[in-house]
Amino acid sequence: MEEKEVDALLARVVKEAREALVPVPLDRIDPHVRLNTRAVARLGCCRPTAEGYIIEISARLLPAGEAAVREVLAHEVIHTCRGCGNHGPRWQTYAGRMNRRWGYHISRTGTWEALGLPEQKEARYVLVCTRCGTEFVRARASSLVRHPERYRCRCGGRLELKQGPGDK
Repeated sequence: MEEKEVDALLARVVKEAREALVPVPLDRIDPHVRLNTRAVARLGCCRPTAEGYIIEISARLLPAGEAAVREVLAHEVIHTCRGCGNHGPRWQTYAGRMNRRWGYHISRTGTWEALGLPEQKEARYVLVCTRCGTEFVRARASSLVRHPERYRCRCGGRLELKQGPGDK
């Protein structure tokens, strides 16, 4: 899929949003989608600028096909609506309208697997609950990773580092 095709999909999604009575600011969305070749943790983002909004998607999303790209674009287009900078009640209402009208599965968060693609970001750290076995995957050496003894699982169990850099 080429950039021009992605731009055409954005125009289509904006039109669908308007038809679903989602108040998208037509004149404030840059018609050219940015393809981010470095993004591995997120599928897309909506960047506010002084002139309006720029929508960016991960280039790694393109092999998933048109339906997956449209769904991510729809998610980001909803963020351009007033009061939808987060995933609050208004954003959820508009996402529900798009889902019902056009058969999307827009949610607050998406996963690479749900779109038929392998996970893009390798887990560097894995912690495990000693009581229930729940795993906590982290990419960065956060406080949780450096000091698991300070934290507990929801079940009350202790956490231990199962995998760190160099472990496989």
